[in-house]
Amino acid sequence: MTTITTNQQLARYLNTSLPIGNKTIGNRMVLAPMAGLGHVALRQLIAEFGGFGLLFTGMCSARAVPHENPLISNVFTWQQAELAFLVCQIFGSEPQSMATAARRIEAEGFFGVDLNFGCSVAAICKKGCGAALLKNPDLAVKIVAAVRQAVSCPVFVKFRTGWENNPQFAIDMAKRFEDAGADALTFHPRVAPDRRNRPPRWDIITLVNKAVSIPVFGNGNLFNIADGIKMVNQTACHGLSLGRMAVARPWIFAQWTKGILPGDDIYHTTAMRLTHLLSQHYDDHFAVKMFKKFAPYFCANFKFSQSILKKLIKANTMEEIRTNINLLLKDSPETLETPNLTLFV
Repeated sequence: MTTITTNQQLARYLNTSLPIGNKTIGNRMVLAPMAGLGHVALRQLIAEFGGFGLLFTGMCSARAVPHENPLISNVFTWQQAELAFLVCQIFGSEPQSMATAARRIEAEGFFGVDLNFGCSVAAICKKGCGAALLKNPDLAVKIVAAVRQAVSCPVFVKFRTGWENNPQFAIDMAKRFEDAGADALTFHPRVAPDRRNRPPRWDIITLVNKAVSIPVFGNGNLFNIADGIKMVNQTACHGLSLGRMAVARPWIFAQWTKGILPGDDIYHTTAMRLTHLLSQHYDDHFAVKMFKKFAPYFCANFKFSQSILKKLIKANTMEEIRTNINLLLKDSPETLETPNLTLFV
């Protein structure tokens, strides 16, 4: 691949089509799955800006998915218009329940299903799910194989380096996931206990990518276009998966792939638009809860981020939040080139 040196070259690369299983995406920049953040309202906001290839849901319980009612669920819910580019992520520890959930996901018309072997939150790992499955590689592979047999849509696997800083383990797992039928991998090159205390090891993305013939999406510390250029050049990954930065700047996909520069009022209008989308999809109490999860990442953009965040979330209703947005963001607070990472919890 030709070395990328400019923003325009990165955009051209990211806008190149990519086959994934029996489907193809026209853009290689995707939203990473994020629990409590990748909900239907944020996805709709990102979709209004455009510029992405795929969106991913937050984590959905494989045990719950077969019985979930999208009309009342706060997690397993979507808009019909997004299904063509939406992947549903599931977590679980049993091959059969993961396969059953995948069948429901395919039947609903999702682009694909994503298997979570990356979440290192204690509540998930204690159930033997998420990154805990990397302690039981044979079971993780059985889950991939069971899901592959259950559905024809693309199967993604999101995983980490493992529980020890051992690149060979990540390489071996990538090969085994491919052999079990995975169509694409999203690789986050940190060990599972690491809650972003150390920089991700992009060199392991390179090794994982060389080990398999299926697409590998790189993930971890993609804060600006220069990072995107560096990751593609260094790792030769097939695409970029952005999580926290897509929450902080929902227009980032359009910025990187379409060259659209945000205007001075982007923070005010974006925050206000999200409040209306949250109110459209959820009751007021849950909408407030979801906005308060979003707020630290969004406020990390500002020079006086801690102060603005504290004032912004001092609210009990969405109407109070809208009042705070008008008071705090209408005059465009001074921003940072790289967000305040202490708020990227």
